[in-house]
Amino acid sequence: MIDLGEDPLKLDRQVCFALSVASRSVIAIYRPLLEPYGLTHPQYLVMLALWERSPRSVKDLGAALRHEPATLSPLLKRLEALGYVTRNRSRSDERRLTVELTATGRALRAEAEKIPYRVVETLGMDVSELEALHGVLTRVIDATA
Repeated sequence: MIDLGEDPLKLDRQVCFALSVASRSVIAIYRPLLEPYGLTHPQYLVMLALWERSPRSVKDLGAALRHEPATLSPLLKRLEALGYVTRNRSRSDERRLTVELTATGRALRAEAEKIPYRVVETLGMDVSELEALHGVLTRVIDATA
């Protein structure tokens, strides 16, 4: 058994607590950076996936983002209303919904490229520290997938 010290339920020793607070804190850094574009953090994640590859099926987006299609639907509707994406049914399979960046959505990428640098600056951490953290978090994700 792993020794967790004197009190295994002490709040500040819990990995879940540290992850939760860190997640909320980092997402809060993104809010003012995304606001000028009308984006929420979940919508930004969708845009990141689409900047990697567009068009994509909703099923493919869901897999990339680890979301159910029902969770993506309101995000995609809002992104469409903002003029960043279009959603179209496949002609060969009516059940398949494809999401594609518009010219406005593609152009937004140039502005969005500044965001990671501003986040790193705000965190005040070395890029190597953040890369190491990313590696550890990826291992956590893989272990729980």
